[in-house]
Amino acid sequence: MNAFKLYAVTDRAWTAKKPLTEQVEDALRGGVTCLQLREKNLPFEEFLDLANETKKICEKYNVPFIINDNAEVAARCGADGLHIGQGDICVPLARELIGKEKILGVSVLTVPQARLAEESGADYLGVGAVFATSTKSDANAVSFDTLSEICESVSIPVVAIGGITKENTQTLKGSGISGVALVSAIFAAENIERECREILEGLDWLKS
Repeated sequence: MNAFKLYAVTDRAWTAKKPLTEQVEDALRGGVTCLQLREKNLPFEEFLDLANETKKICEKYNVPFIINDNAEVAARCGADGLHIGQGDICVPLARELIGKEKILGVSVLTVPQARLAEESGADYLGVGAVFATSTKSDANAVSFDTLSEICESVSIPVVAIGGITKENTQTLKGSGISGVALVSAIFAAENIERECREILEGLDWLKS
């Protein structure tokens, strides 16, 4: 099974009607294959408590649980992995902090960044934004051609992210990606479980 096929990245901006942990369970029930807990402004202890609770839900569905950016939270909660950006800690240090057996993902925008991340020990890459997105106002656009070149230049899985919705996943066909990562398209949905199922139906072209 392709663990990166439908990769959900959390955002508490849409938790007015339902707690994040309930939204996460809805997403996992809908078929999400990997989940990243992304919290940029939460105090450490609250982040750790949320991580511990979210990890239990992911274990229930046998889905990899990734922490964004915070290696200490990842280590303390026993997460399956860590995802870092270009402005975070370097890949070798991240690998040292989480251990060889854990999953390490790195966000990249260019072929040189992708090659360096793989050479330094990344297990997968996040590439984007592939479409305009309101989730990250500072996100740089990555063209289809660049996305394809990145996929061709590395041997590890590449996950496209940024502005991806149920309606535009087909336009990424032929790029060589292993999966798509979605934020608002999942967590802002009226019915998260149903939305995830429908997104998955449109990803039948991805390698399993």
